[in-house]
Amino acid sequence: MTALLRFLAGTLLLVAVIFAVNDTTRWLAGNEAGAVTMQQVWSSISPTALGAAQGAVQRTTHPAVWTWGLLKVLQLPAWALLGLAGLLLAYLGRRRRRVNIYAN
Repeated sequence: MTALLRFLAGTLLLVAVIFAVNDTTRWLAGNEAGAVTMQQVWSSISPTALGAAQGAVQRTTHPAVWTWGLLKVLQLPAWALLGLAGLLLAYLGRRRRRVNIYAN
């Protein structure tokens, strides 16, 4: 299980670095100043899934959960959100130090 978490962490961190390099390159070229948000990524990959997720969240919870909660998270830069998720998975999948307890 920890190997799977470390693999997913590495994959997410790699994709986060790719998004960070993409945003930095676009900023240095002067094309666009804004970073690519997770909402833009999700809508470009599958706009119907984004709409379905919005509808499901608004049906099952209060509509403000989507507007004030999840939409604010999706408007974060993709590199930051994926990097944070990768770091969290890396922490959860870390190798734990074995502690020997001796009782007399």
